Amino acid sequence: MMLELMVDAKNALGECVLWCERSGRVFWTDIVGSTLWALHPATGATRSWTMPERLASFALTDHDQRLLVGLATQLAFFELESGALTPICEVEAGLTTRLNDGRCDRQGRFVFGTFNEVEPRLPIGSFYRLNRDLRLERLPLPHVAIANSICFSPDGATMYYCDSPERVIRCCDYDLVSGALSHERVFAQVQGEGEPDGSCVDARGYVWNAQWGGSKLVRYAPDGSIDRIVPVPASQPSCVGFGGVLLDQLYATSARVGLAAPVAADGGLFTGTVPGVRGLPESRFVC
Repeated sequence: MMLELMVDAKNALGECVLWCERSGRVFWTDIVGSTLWALHPATGATRSWTMPERLASFALTDHDQRLLVGLATQLAFFELESGALTPICEVEAGLTTRLNDGRCDRQGRFVFGTFNEVEPRLPIGSFYRLNRDLRLERLPLPHVAIANSICFSPDGATMYYCDSPERVIRCCDYDLVSGALSHERVFAQVQGEGEPDGSCVDARGYVWNAQWGGSKLVRYAPDGSIDRIVPVPASQPSCVGFGGVLLDQLYATSARVGLAAPVAADGGLFTGTVPGVRGLPESRFVC
């Protein structure tokens, strides 16, 4: 199968595609465009919100009209109806970094990483967790240049993540109560063209990864072996997620940034179904 273009958004840097089962909408961001997007597949209606700075990642919350947003320099709550922004905290003030990939763990805590914006991309960024009491903590993982691929096993006991330029997806044990990390290890080595970007985990515990520069999504079995490859008609797939009423719809974002001659579909939102595969409900930030 190959995914098909669903929204010709022409995003400079589409990312962080999440399904909200309560509203029946799929959300994503154009980081460079500082824009939050939403699509209601049942009607085809789209909506967008302009952010005060680049929106790198976000999470659904236990309040239907509120998102936790990871802006370039800070975390904040964003109200979908009013557009009001309530700051929570700054992140890595004074460094040449911005926020990047993020996702809630199974206990409703937001885990995210940062991105060094200066070339060469030295590993000066970190992984963090915003706890339910709004306390920010740095996770005891090595520094990174481009934090990506953050997702969690169905039982929440394994965390997946990467530093994209290394072309390796890693994982570690993740304590369900304390959030303590242990047994850091290599999960999968990227093969062929591309770097690992955004990931999600399906209902069987297989890891789906969008491979930037590789025009593909790769599904990895729990042992790290490649289960299947799904082509994407775009040069730079950036994130992947499941949605739809039955969570059987696969969505992928893509980007046009950095391409000398982007193809027509670059920067679009793509979709398709994979027979026999379903996703998991997206974890929500709880506070």
